[in-house]
This record gives sequence, C-alpha cells and structure tokens, in this order.
Amino acid sequence: MNPQLARLHTYPFEKLARLKQGVEPPPGLSHIAMSIGEPQHTPPALILEALRAGISRLSSYPPTIGSSELRSAAARWLERRFALPPNCVDAERMVLPANGTREALFAFVQAAVDPGRAPLVAMPNPFYQIYEGAALLAGAEPYLLNTTAANGYAPDLEAIPPEVLARCQLLFLCSPGNPTGTVLSQAYLERALQLAERYDFIIAADECYAEIYLDENSPPPSLLNAALACGRSRFERCVVFHSLSKRSSVPGMRSGFVAGDPQLMSRFLLYRTYHGSAMSPMVQLASIAAWNDEAHAAANRSLYQQKFARVLPILSTVMQVERPDGAFYLWPDLQRDDEAFVRDLYAKKNLTLLPGSYLARETPAGNPGRGRVRISLVASVEQCVEAAERIATFMRHH
Repeated sequence: MNPQLARLHTYPFEKLARLKQGVEPPPGLSHIAMSIGEPQHTPPALILEALRAGISRLSSYPPTIGSSELRSAAARWLERRFALPPNCVDAERMVLPANGTREALFAFVQAAVDPGRAPLVAMPNPFYQIYEGAALLAGAEPYLLNTTAANGYAPDLEAIPPEVLARCQLLFLCSPGNPTGTVLSQAYLERALQLAERYDFIIAADECYAEIYLDENSPPPSLLNAALACGRSRFERCVVFHSLSKRSSVPGMRSGFVAGDPQLMSRFLLYRTYHGSAMSPMVQLASIAAWNDEAHAAANRSLYQQKFARVLPILSTVMQVERPDGAFYLWPDLQRDDEAFVRDLYAKKNLTLLPGSYLARETPAGNPGRGRVRISLVASVEQCVEAAERIATFMRHH
C-alpha cells in the first residue's frame, strides 16, 4: 500500500462521530444538522427536468473532456459572472468538467506536484481537508498559513519565508473562505500572482462558494479577474474550481468544472483520461441547464441572505460572531473548549455543529480553529432560526 496513506489525518466528520458516540440527545427535540456544508434547498426544477431528459443517453461512455456544449456553458458563465471580456475563456482548451470540486481538487494536486523536487503545497489553516490529503498523497509537504482575526482571516502572503516560496509548487486559496467566509480582494489575488511568477508556482483557487455572498452589489472576484489585470490573457499559472453543489443546491449531482491556464489544462486532461473521471451524460445535460440559468442561483442566494439576517441577531446576544462576506458558515469565537461545547450542545439540544479545531492543524502559533465552531446554515430558514434559538438558550443556561 502507498506509505503516504499513513500520513493522513482522521477526517473531521469521523472525529465528530466519535465525539458524539454514547451521547443520547433529548428524544423530544428533532435533530438539526449544521456540521456539514451540504445544501438542503430544493433543487431547481430545470435541473431535475434535464436529468430526466438525459436518461436515454446512458448507453455510451462519455468522453473525459465532456461535451463542447458543457464546456461552452461553463466558459460563458465565467465571463458573465466575473465580467470577463467576451470569449476570453477558450471553452476547448481552458475548461474541463469535474465530478464536483472535491475530486478535481484532489486530482489536480496529483497531476501538478513533482515529487522529485522536495515539493511543498501552501494552504490556509483552517482549510478544506482535501487540500492537505491531496498534498500528502502526492508526496508533498503541506505548509500551513494561519488565518485569524488578526490578519482578517486571509493567508499572510508577506509572512511566507523566501525559502518556503522557493519550494512551493502549489498555493491553495479559497474565496469565499471555508469556514471563515472571507472574500479575498482582487488586489490580494494580484499580489499572489506576482509571487507565483517570481517563485514559479501554480495557484489553485477554490471558488465553489463564489455564488453565495451577502452584498448583491459586491460579488466576490475570481483569480481570473486578477490574472487579466496582471496582463495574463491566457491565465498563466491560474486554475479555478467551481461547483453546482453550492450554487444550485445539488450536492448529490457531483458536478463542477476546472478552468484556467491551457497548458495546465492539457496536462490535467491527460491525467484525467487515466483517472477515470468522466461525467455522466445526464449530469452533463443538467449542468448545462444550470450554468445557463441565473434566476435559480439568485433565489438560492436570497435564502442564505435571509438566514444570516435572522440568525445573527439571535446569536450575537450570546457569542462573538461576525457577519461573513460570503459562503454559508458562521465562525464564532466561543472562548471555551470547542469539542466540549459541541458534545454538550448535542446532548442538551440535539443540534450538531463542527468543532473548529477539527478543521485546522496545530502550529507553533497554536490551532487557529480552537475555541471556535463552524455553523453551517444549510437547513431551511425556519430550522436555522430554531437552531439559533436552541444555541442561545443553551449558552444562557450552561
């Protein structure tokens, strides 16, 4: 077996299951799950109709590169959403479909890392655990960039030592961030690209939450915006990851895409032809319908905006919690043991959150998730309000 498997950490939700083991919540309260970022909104009818229409196409193997219609829909969506120049995203050479961003993020690292050069992959801390696992299995060393209130929950690029940048082959950025909801500015992304050019590394921008934001007048920018601003019309050294799981509330469909530097996409396609990651024809049809429609995405975003508007006034009376710029998480500072809090809350209120320390790693400066919890506002508006009231009541009495 691959010896790198021994380096993997226990996944957060496995640790959460162990934490809750043996605890019996009150039987009179229905369970509310707010630990996992799994959207629970009703899937748009246009997606379901397209899925049904595509059933007849299951008799043949789909090509790894996907249909030209799907790649075109993704390319044109990028241009609309991020106000990019028309046809600047080459659908034939710059876009690849993916079975969700999770598999694409993991696979890209395997294709991008050269294990013979003492590779290092830099990433925010806390982070989506796939970044770390992918780096470890590719034979790379994860380099953690703590994101805290002191640095605005953005990785401090200027604090990275030159010797680390010299070994860096890949930098992960996530905007809006998971779990902090922080949106990285275009100026920040431009600075990251300057460092990538100077030290010869790739930037992998996880933008799967880009359609979940609270200010309709200020949607999060893309790494692609920064690339064009820096004169990189071919998005050199840039790869962005997008998903329908959050945008369209269809996590079970496992649909997304990767876009960016055509040289990187060409090599990644070669890897994927062996990786066996072709998207189902019916999912491709449904994805085309989803990327071509903006109304359902706006309606979906509106539901999250309603949740924040109703939940924050309740929680702010009992904890230090800030309104994020994007994504659908709250990242409050409890100033107490996060594991004990989550376990006791489940025992008393039948409500599951995720300890913040499970999403981060220990560093010389400590674990930046310790004392915090991630609250996923993925349930209905009414359930989120009820959950906030349960939390507030619990904190007042415990």
